[in-house]
Amino acid sequence: MTPSDSVSIDSASPAADTGLPDGPRVPDWRPRPRPTRVDLSGRWCRLEPLAARHSDDLFAASLAPGALDRFRYLFEPVPDRAGHEQWLAAAAGSPDPMFWAVCDATTGVCGGRQALMRITPEHGVVEIGSIMWGPGVAGTRVATEALYLTAGHVFDDLGYRRFEWKCNALNEPSRRAAERFGFTFEGLFRRAMIVRGRSRDTAWYSIIEEEWPDVRAAYATWLSPANFDADGRQHSPLAARR
Repeated sequence: MTPSDSVSIDSASPAADTGLPDGPRVPDWRPRPRPTRVDLSGRWCRLEPLAARHSDDLFAASLAPGALDRFRYLFEPVPDRAGHEQWLAAAAGSPDPMFWAVCDATTGVCGGRQALMRITPEHGVVEIGSIMWGPGVAGTRVATEALYLTAGHVFDDLGYRRFEWKCNALNEPSRRAAERFGFTFEGLFRRAMIVRGRSRDTAWYSIIEEEWPDVRAAYATWLSPANFDADGRQHSPLAARR
C-alpha cells in the first residue's frame, strides 16, 4: 500500500467505526461546573463551607467519646488543638478536597465535616470523602440529610454523572453506610495505598445519574417529619423506602 492509499481514521470522529465494541455515545457532552463554596440547607441539616467559625464545635466533635475509632481510617490522626487549627486553616482554603461543615439546622452546632474530592468536571465525576461525623451527627437524620444535600447538589445542580464513595475495605461502618445511602459496590482496589505504614485495600462504591431519581425519592420520603416519632426515631429505615 502506498502512502496515498492509506486510510486515516480519527478515533474521535463520530463517523469512525472500527467494528469493535464501544460505550454508548454521550451527545453534546460538555464539562460540568466545578463545585463552589455554597450553603446547602435542609430540614435537619445545614452544610456550610468550612471556616474558622466552626473550629471550636468541630474540635469538640473530633474529641468526643469514640475518637480513636472515628479517626482510625482517616488520613489524619486524632488532633490536638494546634494540629486541629493547622488542619482547618488548610482545609478551609482547599479547592480539592473542598470541605463543608455539617451543622444541625436547629441548633447551628457543627458536629462534623465532609468534602467533595477528586473533582473531575471533564467526566462529570466527583467523590464524597474525608467524612468525620461526631456522635451528634453519625447515625442521625442530620448525617443522612448531609449526604442527600450533597448528592442533590452534585446531580441536580451541577449535572454530574457519577458520585463516588471510597473507603478502607476493613472499615465496616463506612461500607454499611455506603450501602444504606444507596451506593452500589463496585469492587476492591487491592493494595491501593499505604496509610500510616499499613497497606490499604480500597472499596469502591457509586451512584450514577440514572439511579439518582429513585435514590432521591427514597431520601425525600425517609426525611419527611412523618417518618419520625417525637424523639426523632425513624418509623421505617431508608432501605425500606427504596
